[in-house]
Amino acid sequence: MNKYILGIDGMACGMCEMHVEDKLRKAIKLKKVNASHIKNNVIVITELELTEEDFKKILDPTGYRITSYEKSVAVKKFFRWR
Repeated sequence: MNKYILGIDGMACGMCEMHVEDKLRKAIKLKKVNASHIKNNVIVITELELTEEDFKKILDPTGYRITSYEKSVAVKKFFRWR
């Protein structure tokens, strides 16, 4: 399982978080997605191998800009992905 942490510029409220999460859910098959306008990031857990360009193609049309991209391995611990 892959874990991606994307820095996002342009989120200002909870509705922005929902918009980003919905766009990602509709575009790719996800195990988990969690956006935070406070932390200016979104955490994505999926089985797919994705690049920063893949995420940009999804989010750029919405007006949210990716400022950072980090990939790691997601581990499930006690019913939660970390």
